[in-house]
This record gives sequence, C-alpha cells and structure tokens, in this order.
Amino acid sequence: MEQLNEAARDALADALTRYPKAQLAQELSITTKTLDSWLNKNIPSPGLVYHAVHGFLDSRKHIAGESEAPFRFIDLFAGIGGIRKGFEAHGGQCVFTSEWDKFSCQTYRENFKEDEHAIHGDIREITKDPETIREMIPDHDVLLAGFPCQPFSIAGVSKKNSLGRAHGFECKTQGTLFYELAKIIDEKQPTAFLLENVKNLRSHDKGRTYQTILDVLRNDLGYYVPEPRIIDGKHFVPQHRERLIIAGFRRQVAFDWNDLELPDLDSAPRLGSILQQESEIDKKYILTKNLWEYLQNYARKHKAKGNGFGFGKAGTDDVTRTLSARYYKDGSEILVKRGKTGKARPRRLTPRECARLMGFDDTFDIPVSDTQAYKQFGNSVVVPVIKEVARIMYPHIMTLKQEQELGEDQYAMVV
Repeated sequence: MEQLNEAARDALADALTRYPKAQLAQELSITTKTLDSWLNKNIPSPGLVYHAVHGFLDSRKHIAGESEAPFRFIDLFAGIGGIRKGFEAHGGQCVFTSEWDKFSCQTYRENFKEDEHAIHGDIREITKDPETIREMIPDHDVLLAGFPCQPFSIAGVSKKNSLGRAHGFECKTQGTLFYELAKIIDEKQPTAFLLENVKNLRSHDKGRTYQTILDVLRNDLGYYVPEPRIIDGKHFVPQHRERLIIAGFRRQVAFDWNDLELPDLDSAPRLGSILQQESEIDKKYILTKNLWEYLQNYARKHKAKGNGFGFGKAGTDDVTRTLSARYYKDGSEILVKRGKTGKARPRRLTPRECARLMGFDDTFDIPVSDTQAYKQFGNSVVVPVIKEVARIMYPHIMTLKQEQELGEDQYAMVV
C-alpha cells in the first residue's frame, strides 16, 4: 500500500506543477487541506487517488490533443450527443454511435465533425447476432445509452421453466430495445455503463419494467449496479428535470452516489441567466392572440374541474417546468413572461435558449428547423448532470480498466 501512496503523492506533486491547488482539489473532490495532508504524508492517500490524479492529467492531455484518450465509450440511442458531451468532458473518446432519427443525426454530425466513425441507424441491425456485434462495435470501456422505455412481456416464462429451459435476459426482454443493450453488454463486457431514463421508469408497467432491467443487469449479466439515482437538473440549469441514472460496473467497486457535488438550489441558476436579449427575439416566438386566449381558457376549464393542467409561465427569477419533446406544438409548459408587469402576451423559448436550458453552450450548432430543435432538446439530457455523474464514475472506470489490462494478479501486486 505504501508503494501506491508514494506513487499517488508523486502524481499529486506533478499535477501541482501544472494546475493551481484549488483547481486540483476541486477535480479530486477534496479540500486543499486534505491535499496538503496527502502531500506531507500526514495521512495515507487512498488507492483511488493515484488513478484519479492520472485520469485528471490524461483527460487534460487528451483534450489538448497530446495523448490518447484515457477511456473509450460508445453512444447508443445518442440523440444529439448530450450524454456523450458529459463523458468527453473527462477525456473519453467516442468510438461508435447509434441513432435512428435522421434530424438528430444531422445535429449530431454537425457538432461532432471530427468523428472517424459513421452514425449507425437501427441498432437492431447491429445486434442481430453475436458475430455482427463483434464485427461492428469496437471494444470500449463504457457503454452509454438513453434508452427508450418499453414494457416487458413475461408470457412464456412459466412454460419454459416447466420444461427446464433457462430463459435469462433473452426471454425477459426480447422484443424491446433494452434487449439490444443487454446483448451488447453481454458480448462486449464493457468496464462500466451508464443508462439514462425518465423518472417514471420506476413505476412503468407497475414497476415490472424497472425490476426486470435491474434483474437482468445484476443477475443475468453479472454487473454491480448500485441503487439507481434520480437527479434533478435544476441544480445546474433553471429547469426542474428529474431523470433516473443507472450506473453499472463489471465488479463491485466503492462507487457512492453521495460523492456527487450538486450545487445548492438556493444559488442555482434562474431563467434570466439563459434568456437572450429581448431585442434579439424574433416576433414569431411571441404567442398569437388566439393561441394565448386558447391556453388561458384551457387552463381555466381544467382548474374548475380540479385538474392541474395548464400552461407554465416563468419569469427571470424562476425555474421552469420540464422541457418536453412536444414543446414545438404550443410551448405551453414553458412560457416566458414579457413586459414590466409580465401581463403582455408571453413567448416561447427560442431554440438557443432551449439549448442553454439543457446545459449546451453556445458553441453547439443548431442546423435544423425550430420544430426539430425543440424535439431534440426536449428529448436530450442536462449535460452538466451527466458530466458530474461521469466525474464520480471516472476513477472506478480507470481502476477496472487498468486491472483488466494488467491482469488481476499483477494488479493486486501494485495496489
């Protein structure tokens, strides 16, 4: 253990010659006081520090084009690449992409022009048999997927059990797109995976879908899957957006969701921080008189019935409702107040404001129509949420990756 501690301290000292102490401490999720203690040998540094420090340095080298990526990942049900951006922020390299929607592919290609690989369409064409998976999907360390939510049928399981036949994940999930993910994980055995879905996945089909997914990942595929976590994007952006995150590793590791650093909600961004100047807003985004009257009447009608249906109007100091893929229809879930009193006809968010609301910076190109852009951002992820999840997964990914590369016996001698 002392050998590794010395190596960790050497790595820390090397890192401090390139980066300020405060930045390095923040990247390692420790205080500067703890960092000083490690350097002064007052306390032993944990084994993961070595990998975390090297990972930090390697990711910065990769971003600068000075070295190979510290880890490789594949991007499935990729949308416009929101999950990808979160893992690229830590130096990961995308080596395979699958997305079937042609307009999402257009946006994806525009923003990831450096890709040397094509965007594959229907993933089922790749996963039709094990040989095709081996030939088409490169080896990778991490599998990323924002997969669709579908119910699973258990018809036939009892019959197969009575005949003494094993059913496994094939019988449990066949015919769903999660089944395609399971086949890839089974064949390629990535070091880790991250799956993202809506919060309601837990209650979908009376909870059967969620329980089947965890059962397949843990028992059929043999991965260590801590209890999944629901994270609200409003810690990072001015939008209430809860999403379920499932993280898995090839074997049990000391991964802990409590290591997440979620900004305090009291100081979290508000809508005004992502709005464009009013002078920049095209009049087409202002609701027509007829549409505004319709939405108000609709809200009054449902309020009288005791329903909660209605539009969501937000000002500069507010946090919005969840942006959905249907936003292009009438924008009702997020309407921006206008005028000093806020009583003027409200407007929709612009596509650029939607991008900001999802955590995409202004370098992200939007090459599609407003309708398609609204659908794409409504279906995407809050990028800084994924970036933070990737941060706490990273040292465990690197530990397992190096363990595999060295072999368990040799790795045990090092640590």
